[in-house]
Amino acid sequence: MKNTAFILLLISMVLVSCGTNEPYAKYKYNSNPDYTWGYVEFFGAYYSDYGIPNNVISLSLFSDSLFVNAAGELDGTGQYLFIEDLFLAPTDTILPVGKYNVGENGDAFTFYRGEKKDVDEVKYTIGAYIYYIENNSAFSTFKLIDRGSFTVNNIGSNQKVVCNFVLSDSTVLKGIFNTKLPYVDRSLSASSKTPRKKLALKYPITQF
Repeated sequence: MKNTAFILLLISMVLVSCGTNEPYAKYKYNSNPDYTWGYVEFFGAYYSDYGIPNNVISLSLFSDSLFVNAAGELDGTGQYLFIEDLFLAPTDTILPVGKYNVGENGDAFTFYRGEKKDVDEVKYTIGAYIYYIENNSAFSTFKLIDRGSFTVNNIGSNQKVVCNFVLSDSTVLKGIFNTKLPYVDRSLSASSKTPRKKLALKYPITQF
């Protein structure tokens, strides 16, 4: 009888050990955020020196309680979606209605995927990516957009942006923006030889 009880105990221990290697549930990020505000920056034919005649804009969208504080830093919590290089036809200066896909050649209605670059020991992040800025800063993180698309439609004076991306870790990111989208013209100071200034985070997230 004692031997039987001992064998049953061993079996139960083996079953428990085979159950999972993750002691805690995986943290879940919001995969379908409601972006409540944002803006577009227009840079003109930013890559004309590289044989790309199309105009370039950057798109920034924000969710939840994110805001820009008095120091000009992004504060609060939520998701910050940034698409740095979004290509338009040379005749377009605002975000036209249509579908935009990840591309590599600077064609109209495409945008560059997110990438990490290391040039002369200086680290850069370029393209499209998203910051998850969480209440618990231990879970705040940064992910690259690897593929996917988004669509733009005009509804009255609002612009509706519907996202459908796949991130570098293969997770899916959706999201909707449906309000007015302000435009900032930075074309007079834009040059591919001069890095564009990006919005700073109050609490920086390590990207490398």
